[in-house]
Amino acid sequence: MNVYKMFSNKIKGYLGCRMIKSRHLHFMLYKPVGMLSQLHSNSPRQTRKKRFLSELYDFPKGIMPVGRLDEKSEGLLLLTTDGKLSDTINQSGIEKEYYAQLDGEITNDAIEHLQNGIEIGFEGKRYTTKPCAVQNLDGAPALPEPDPILRIGRHRPTSWISITLTEGKFRQVRKMTAASGFPTLRLVRIRIGSITLEDMVSAEIRPLRSLL
Repeated sequence: MNVYKMFSNKIKGYLGCRMIKSRHLHFMLYKPVGMLSQLHSNSPRQTRKKRFLSELYDFPKGIMPVGRLDEKSEGLLLLTTDGKLSDTINQSGIEKEYYAQLDGEITNDAIEHLQNGIEIGFEGKRYTTKPCAVQNLDGAPALPEPDPILRIGRHRPTSWISITLTEGKFRQVRKMTAASGFPTLRLVRIRIGSITLEDMVSAEIRPLRSLL
């Protein structure tokens, strides 16, 4: 069995009952590093090998990710067959919390700049981010070991922050921490609204009864 399909047997029974009770299905998964937040390629021509969510499980027809995580980021990703619900969540300003491991020991001044809004590049223009919650974490949080792809060196000091946004520009957290002088080395989304990553491991999939 493919290692990324190891959780499939745990949810087959749930799907059988769920399909009888409701026409929509919802999932949460721990998106691994190196995988795109889409089911399949949008382009018939690919210059290099890409990995897609369909590698993890034979998802039902009509499933779609709610929001995105960039290829090098990991953590909580929601999927649903309910397109209207997906749009509602994406447009509602729902909180999304991330743990970010930064290159260097972040300062209080940098945290304040992140909290109050910081200028980043977006679609070729300058954009000032909305105020957000940022907290300096006391040591590394309890997470699965980092993927070797990240090549996080041990010769330089790093620090961890929790950052909670109500918006979601492309690569926003990475752009924000880089603009503050502390580039992100590892980025893990741990919460969307009231749904948390809990004790999930990379590539794990769990069914949800609802997304709201």
